[in-house]
Amino acid sequence: MKSNVGFCQFTDRFRMFDGRYNQMGGYDGLRALYDYLIEYEDSSGGEIELDVIALCCDFAQYDSLKDVLAEYDKIDTIEDLRDNTQVIEYGDGKLIIQQF
Repeated sequence: MKSNVGFCQFTDRFRMFDGRYNQMGGYDGLRALYDYLIEYEDSSGGEIELDVIALCCDFAQYDSLKDVLAEYDKIDTIEDLRDNTQVIEYGDGKLIIQQF
């Protein structure tokens, strides 16, 4: 049985898992991730199961592009990053990327 999850329920589920709320950038990061996932569902016609642990394994939040570049040796620019993975930009230069 599947049910629709609103943004409040989405954030509540992340709060239920110790540290996961902040792992995705708190309110602003979760809003960006939620909006991305809803848009993905709408464009693909599929449904995504809300699995907080899986999302935290699949996506990572960074405070800046500089932080991403420090982890990925073969990435030099935001364009390189976009060529290799999904990039969700939000706030003042913050990023959530699908890990690769």
